[in-house]
Amino acid sequence: MDTTEGTPPPQRLRALPSRLTNQAALAANRIVDQALAQAGVRRYHYSVLAALEEYGPASQAALGRRTGIDRSDMVATVNDLAERQLLRRAPDPEDRRRNIITITAAGRKQLTHLDRLLAAAQDEYLAPLPAADRRNLIDLLTRLVDHHGDRHN
Repeated sequence: MDTTEGTPPPQRLRALPSRLTNQAALAANRIVDQALAQAGVRRYHYSVLAALEEYGPASQAALGRRTGIDRSDMVATVNDLAERQLLRRAPDPEDRRRNIITITAAGRKQLTHLDRLLAAAQDEYLAPLPAADRRNLIDLLTRLVDHHGDRHN
């Protein structure tokens, strides 16, 4: 008979910041994925629309660098968003071999909707924390990502 169900992991695991960060990320990803699924999209869709909205038209390669999306995944994401008329592809006038991707009005409207869904997801994820702790967590995580981010890009 298995008597381990409901038993917490060993204390030395529960106290590891790296493990805690990973466990928190798993919960955050699940909540965000569920929120985006309400609109029939995934995180890649949101990332591409957000990058186009913030930085303006770009090549698929530039979008991949800005979002960290692999080339093959970027092609599939751009194709899907283009089919939904959330972005537009046009030949680059300076280099006909590549396309320039631009967000459409429908894409901006969808992005606004997704922003609302994600804001609600963030509230759900951070529900046990008061506002000051939320700000502190964001600051701490930002410092960790800024410190370690350049080593893996």
